[in-house]
Amino acid sequence: MFSKVSGPIRLADRVAAILSEEIESGRLAAGDKLPTEVELVKQLGVSRTVIREAVSRLRSAGLVEPRQGRGVFVMPRRTRPLDLEAEASGTKSKVLQIVEVRRAMEGEAASLAATRATPDDMARMRQALAAIDEAVAAGGDGVDEDLAFHQSIAESIGNAVMVSTVRYLGEVMRSGIRVTRANEARRGDFIEAVRVEHHAILAAIEAGDAEAARSAVRRHMKHAASRLQDADEGFWTETDDLGVDLDAAP
Repeated sequence: MFSKVSGPIRLADRVAAILSEEIESGRLAAGDKLPTEVELVKQLGVSRTVIREAVSRLRSAGLVEPRQGRGVFVMPRRTRPLDLEAEASGTKSKVLQIVEVRRAMEGEAASLAATRATPDDMARMRQALAAIDEAVAAGGDGVDEDLAFHQSIAESIGNAVMVSTVRYLGEVMRSGIRVTRANEARRGDFIEAVRVEHHAILAAIEAGDAEAARSAVRRHMKHAASRLQDADEGFWTETDDLGVDLDAAP
C-alpha cells in the first residue's frame, strides 16, 4: 500500500505525512481502519516506535481515533485543530523553539503549583522526580519520566485547561525532549546539572515560593537551550535522521 520510508527527514515525520496524505486524499476515508502496527512496520520499513509516534501525531491532529481492542480508525473530516506536531522535528532551531514554549508554559505552571499543590500533589511530584533518576540509572533516556514530572506539576494547580495544554505540548515536545536528553546523556556533568535543576524546581514548589519556582523552571530551560547550543554538529547530524538514533539514546 505504501512505499518504504527513507531520506534525511525524521522517520516519524515522514510516516505521519504519508498517513495524513492517505486520509486527506480520501484513500483512507472516515471510518476506515488503519493497517495494523505490524502491517505498517512491514509496509513502511520502520520500527514500531516510529509507527506509534506517527499515529500519536495523527491522533493529536484529530485525524484518527484509537478504539480499545479494535484498532485505529479515521475520524470524520472537520475543522482542523491547532496542530503543532510538524514543529517538533529534531532540527536544532525547532528544538530550541520548543524549549522557549516550555519555558513560558511550565514556568507559570510551577509558579501556580507553589501556591496550590496539596501534600498528595507533592508526593506525586517527588515520586515522578525519583522515577527520572531511576530510569537514567537503569540506562533509559528518561523522556517519559521527564514528561510525567512536568505533568504532575500541572495537575497540581487545579486548572483543567492548563493540564490539557501541558499534556498536548508534552506530546508535541516528546521528540524535542528526546533530543535534549540524548545530548545531555553524552556528558556526566550535563546529567548531574539536569538532576540538580529538576530538584531545584521541586524544592521551590515545596517551599511555596511562586517566584522561585517560576525562576527555577526558566533557569532549567535556559540551561537546556545552552546545552543544545553547545552540542557539536555531529550530534545534530546523528539525530536529524530520526529517531532510530534518538530512540536508542541512553
